[in-house]
Amino acid sequence: MNPAFLRRLFAIGTTWVVLAFSHVAEAVTIKVQVVDQDGHAINDAAVYATPLNGKLPPAHPGDAIIDQIKRRFVPLVTVVQTGTSISFPNKDNIEHDVYSFSPAKTFELDLYSGVPSHPVVFDKPGIAVLGCNIHDSMIAYVYVVDSPYFGKSDENGVARIENLPAGNYEFRAWHYQMVDATVLPSARISADADAEVKITVQLKPR
Repeated sequence: MNPAFLRRLFAIGTTWVVLAFSHVAEAVTIKVQVVDQDGHAINDAAVYATPLNGKLPPAHPGDAIIDQIKRRFVPLVTVVQTGTSISFPNKDNIEHDVYSFSPAKTFELDLYSGVPSHPVVFDKPGIAVLGCNIHDSMIAYVYVVDSPYFGKSDENGVARIENLPAGNYEFRAWHYQMVDATVLPSARISADADAEVKITVQLKPR
């Protein structure tokens, strides 16, 4: 093979490797602190980031699982990207009937045990409230966002948004006990390695 061609091919390959590593190096993890109106940490808050320029990368929705254990949905809150397929394994020794009448996703899995034959695809952004027709105490929430940059706060009220390319973003938070779910509190920052975000959510009286 022509040596000059090999040198050119090597140079092109090296350039692509450098560009790839540069792209990885630019990605950061942003820590988002979510608190209520009294400054207390909130867990199970959905958090997501949207580029201010409105440009999102191509969607690559994945899979998620919401179990049914001891007549409870586990987890209580699930955050996914639009197009994600969610499976609902029933790990109890009794049958459940899982449903949602929410505009974001309407479906029903008739009485069953084990794992349904097909997952449910959540193809619209929004809030889907889940229930069981047999056990009224069973409830869960699926928060669906178009952005691939999302997370959920832990017991310390902290959510971490990973693999966020450098840029300017608006961060929003949602919680199933918030006063007005139509108006999401937000914060705008320039994402870099040292950036942190704090968002206050107004919760209903308990």
